[in-house]
Amino acid sequence: MPRGSWLTYFRPQPGAEFPAGLRLVAGAVSGAAISLSYTGQYFSIYSWLCIGILVFSLLGARSRVAFASGFLHGLLFVLTSVPWIATVLAVHGGLSVAGGWGVLLLIAVAWGILTGSFAWCVHRLSLHSTGIACIGAPFLWVTFEFARAHLPEISFPWNLLGYPASGNLPLLQITSITGIYGLSFLVAAFNTLLAWAAASSSPKRSIRIAASAIATILLLCVAVAAPRLVPSAQADHFARAVQLNFPEVESYPADWFHAHAADLEEIQRMSLAPSAQNPDLLVWPEAPAPFSFQDVQFAKLASSLAIRFGHPFLAGAIEWKSSVDPFEGTSPHNSLLPYNSALLFDPQGQRVFVYDKIHLVPFGEYEPFPLIHRVVTSVSSDVGGFHKGNKYVVGRLPQEKSFGVFICYEAIFPGEVRRFAAGGAQLLINISNDGWFGRSAAPEQHLRMARVRAVENRRWLVRTTNNGFTVSVDPYGRIFQRLPPDVRAAADLPYDFRTDETIYTRFGDWIAWLCVLVSVILVTTTFRKAK
Repeated sequence: MPRGSWLTYFRPQPGAEFPAGLRLVAGAVSGAAISLSYTGQYFSIYSWLCIGILVFSLLGARSRVAFASGFLHGLLFVLTSVPWIATVLAVHGGLSVAGGWGVLLLIAVAWGILTGSFAWCVHRLSLHSTGIACIGAPFLWVTFEFARAHLPEISFPWNLLGYPASGNLPLLQITSITGIYGLSFLVAAFNTLLAWAAASSSPKRSIRIAASAIATILLLCVAVAAPRLVPSAQADHFARAVQLNFPEVESYPADWFHAHAADLEEIQRMSLAPSAQNPDLLVWPEAPAPFSFQDVQFAKLASSLAIRFGHPFLAGAIEWKSSVDPFEGTSPHNSLLPYNSALLFDPQGQRVFVYDKIHLVPFGEYEPFPLIHRVVTSVSSDVGGFHKGNKYVVGRLPQEKSFGVFICYEAIFPGEVRRFAAGGAQLLINISNDGWFGRSAAPEQHLRMARVRAVENRRWLVRTTNNGFTVSVDPYGRIFQRLPPDVRAAADLPYDFRTDETIYTRFGDWIAWLCVLVSVILVTTTFRKAK
């Protein structure tokens, strides 16, 4: 075969139709392949190539084929990167295996529609110019990622394109300026540069290939040579993080505290064990047990533990109280409503701080659409039980130090975690219960996303979970002392307080809004009639 003939076959040529079936296959295969950057060995290389393959397949396509290629890309990506959703629904949600996969398929369809819309927009731009389409594609990609993060009630910015690249320490530092969307933009831009080079005609091919080669070399230099240039952060404090490792159950018997007396005794011993690091903060995870301050058994345990520890104690618990929203109704539980909360007890055993989780898990912690109540309650009897907090509260520690705590799922929302740092938090704490995920890819994915929140805001992050992964992360993204999963254990995690303000902390998702503006302008121009 003559050199370059396979590129000639795949490259759109005037008067030569790129087979629609092959375009659809390219969309589907690239969607499935990119999931390898989010699962298994987490090879980021796929994220740097697969969007380029998708964009290349859109050039010269018919509009319906372009949308279908993008739809298949999104559909296959969801089915291969987050299949744990089906498992969670089947194991803990009361659905059959088929029912769990049915719900996952609905999520994949919604994701596919968004990616299909991205592909359709790129196709619109390509009708005017291949160059404009490749320039516009990164802006469009970030726009649709941003839209996914802001869907009413069911937003789900999980596994954004920038996360695989965040595994590289130098590239991760970009997020202190742009947030994760800036890293997504960089990866999408490199992908479309490759697509632009592959789609070039013969006279321009060498120039475009040279530009792609230069960009590749620059990225490799940053990835390989720059890690030694990333500063190290010193920690003068340690937090005793306790991984409780309680099994996930749907309900708790009335005698739970009596039945688990030995477990609680062991956990208290681990919490109070002497250590050369002299920890000055005790952290338990998001409540994996019937912990509630309104329950005298837990209130007494927590107060006593804080006194014996001699330093502040933070723990996840269920708070029963009157609505924090004056427009919200009440529950039949003595007119009190349940909130997924974090409580801080001072060294005197007094409860001095409460944060109520604001971004609840749709269909897991609350019912987003009352009209589908019957479907939702068949998934879990707990759906709709929790109510949202409404304040990004910053807590106080001794010596006028401050912290912000976010709970579980909130870690995937960069704009919301940023509010704590912008509000004065000098330390970030993430408490979570990832036991519902089992040993799927979800806990690792969750950790990789939470890690970026530390760098975006240049804050230490102490992350304590029920059964993994419990770690601390320094302001530059280095992970310390990961506890093994599925064991009851404690670790003294290094941390410190920071007061510096990053560009991202100050201005938020500015690059995402810029992408939205540019995308609207570019797509709008495609509808103008030529004079």
